[in-house]
Amino acid sequence: MDPTGKRMKQLLQSDELTEYIFETSVYPREPAPLKELREATVSHTRAVFATAPDAGQLLGMLLKLVDAKKTIEIGVYTGYSLLLTALTIPEEGKIVAIDIDRETYEQIGLPIIKKASVEHKIDFIESQAVPALDKLLENQENQGSFDFAYVDADKANDWNYHERLLKLLKVGGLVVYDNTLVLGSVVCPEESNQRRRTELAIEHNKALAADPRIQISHVSVGDGMMICRRII
Repeated sequence: MDPTGKRMKQLLQSDELTEYIFETSVYPREPAPLKELREATVSHTRAVFATAPDAGQLLGMLLKLVDAKKTIEIGVYTGYSLLLTALTIPEEGKIVAIDIDRETYEQIGLPIIKKASVEHKIDFIESQAVPALDKLLENQENQGSFDFAYVDADKANDWNYHERLLKLLKVGGLVVYDNTLVLGSVVCPEESNQRRRTELAIEHNKALAADPRIQISHVSVGDGMMICRRII
């Protein structure tokens, strides 16, 4: 549960086990600005869209493991994962953040990001992601130059994002996809109340598993995350 008593998006079927993980492993290590943004997001009507805090903790470790300095984020919402990245990468690091909605980010996340003194690391692009990625690819210096990418956006375009991100990522770089298990409905899509979204996730998971250009690990934190490492 978050501090307001609302259930965060989790695959674990036990509230008590989820709470144990949060209270013992996640919240004690969560930086104060992230806690403030998480609590500010809870009251928003689309709070379920936020990156789960345990998933965020994993993202932070992955960023450190690849020594990320140049990253891409597709889907910002209020900016929890964006702030996490900005706090994790070095002072000279840069994040290209892409979202079609700047308003939610500016109203909720940006004031906290400014207070944390990491706004200078963020280049926010208000746009559909495919044309924004194509624009990045037009500059040959961007190709193979990014260390890390995080995708928490519409499932219909996941493969379009994937093809472009593999061109932007360096060999050894990571791209992480969120919401890959859709609250567990991938095992029973016919019963899902988000059937199309579930079917798209299933298709994308299969495509990633068959892609010889990447090494993958599918982890069951948050709403499911597929970690992909570019090997070719």
